[in-house]
Amino acid sequence: MTDAVAISVVVPVKDEAGNVGPLAREIAAALKGRAHEIIFIDDGSVDGTGEALAGLKREIPELRVLRHDRNLGQSRGIRTGVQAAKGEIIVTLDGDGQNDPADIPRLLEALEADPKLGMASGIRVKRKDSASRRMASRLGNSLRSQLLGDGASDTGCGLKVFRRQAFLDLPYFDHMHRFLIALMLREGAGVGFVPVNHRPRLTGRSKYTNFGRLLVSVHDLLGVRWLQRRHRGKIEIREL
Repeated sequence: MTDAVAISVVVPVKDEAGNVGPLAREIAAALKGRAHEIIFIDDGSVDGTGEALAGLKREIPELRVLRHDRNLGQSRGIRTGVQAAKGEIIVTLDGDGQNDPADIPRLLEALEADPKLGMASGIRVKRKDSASRRMASRLGNSLRSQLLGDGASDTGCGLKVFRRQAFLDLPYFDHMHRFLIALMLREGAGVGFVPVNHRPRLTGRSKYTNFGRLLVSVHDLLGVRWLQRRHRGKIEIREL
């Protein structure tokens, strides 16, 4: 692989040894013919995820593996990957295999078609989560929409495509990945939405409970609302 990378795929994972191989192969197949790299961030796994990824590097030359020495969470994993990325366009996916890499080209096309967009975000259709998870998601999305006014019906979809610099311009905090749409809009970047496939988890288990996710989200919602209210708006800068 040369240094001429246009697209960097960033996948944070924690204890997903059974999922990373099939997922990495699907990503490579979806981006065949495009200059890309695939960055998996092993966020302190203890089940052999890092070793499984290292064993794939000969098979998938585009693959890079970064490892946190302890579990720091999904937002830190994404940030680590974006900071290390060589591409100007970033693709993120969840590491559990529920996002379908075959949808990546459609999100890339949406972003490339409109230079005003900072991000194209997937909207999951026919979700394969449990009924309780879907209900909790609807409640959370309704509350978030009322407070933040981001116009999004599904901020929890991990499949997103965005411009690297647009992400680096955002304020960083733990759990920020849940609010990327609102944060992008805060900075004046447009956000487009693309319907995407959703698949059942094949192995492993979710790292979140419905109650735990809701409890954290309430605190974060108030913080993001504060960030919105304290923002002075996008400006243009000219050198004289």
